[in-house]
Amino acid sequence: MKQGLKFAGMFSALLLAASAGAAELAQQTFGRLVDGQGGIRIPQAYRSSWTHLGSWVVDKEGAPGQGFHDVYAQPEAVQAYRRGGSFPDGTVLVKEIRAIEAGDRTTGPARWAGGVNIWFVMVRDTEGRFKGSPHWAQGWGWALFEARDPAKNVSKGFEASCKGCHLPAKDTGWVYVEGYPTLKKP
Repeated sequence: MKQGLKFAGMFSALLLAASAGAAELAQQTFGRLVDGQGGIRIPQAYRSSWTHLGSWVVDKEGAPGQGFHDVYAQPEAVQAYRRGGSFPDGTVLVKEIRAIEAGDRTTGPARWAGGVNIWFVMVRDTEGRFKGSPHWAQGWGWALFEARDPAKNVSKGFEASCKGCHLPAKDTGWVYVEGYPTLKKP
């Protein structure tokens, strides 16, 4: 009986710590990367301090989003996803869409990621903080930034700029999780 109570106490402590971590994640995100009107910014140093979730390649010439897609999230968000199978409030996903470069190498014809052309940023909002904003829908904030002006969100909103591409991922929280091996439990 004592072992059972001890285990229950440890489990409760872990749940409280996870809840506190999720609350801290949301506080950091909505205090630093999202302003009071719902404007989203590209996080700094995400490549060096965040977790790389995985990569995609859209290589069809002229296709929307053509390029290498590298996706990053905060380490705390990845841990929470592994524990519970969903992203907590305050999770930020940053997708870089990079140019495709190609050339001959000693191994033969090769293709690799070039410079960043576009950043796509999603911010998890389970609270519904910005009702009525076209950039906040389906539990996420949606932003699109181009290399020529990375401070300006050029998205026309979820319905016009994001929904068409993300609709096939509706059942997985609007995120193509199958392309992110880092989210799977080791």
